[in-house]
Amino acid sequence: MVAKIQRWGNSLAVRIPKAFANEVGIEEGSSIDLAIENGDLVLTPRRSPDLRALLDAITDDNLHAEVEWGSAEGSEVW
Repeated sequence: MVAKIQRWGNSLAVRIPKAFANEVGIEEGSSIDLAIENGDLVLTPRRSPDLRALLDAITDDNLHAEVEWGSAEGSEVW
């Protein structure tokens, strides 16, 4: 597919056809990574890491200790 670059303020923009956006799972407001690879402009949807990957990255070195919030105030139950 051929797309046309258009001016958007002081920047340039390209419209992404809906079928392409649906296929790669992006929508208005999605974040993408822009890169130059071998002289080509590459747009890659930014995917949120899944919870398992985040939890697997926790080690003894980066695990925070518990925080003491003080004694109960009012009718909290600890």
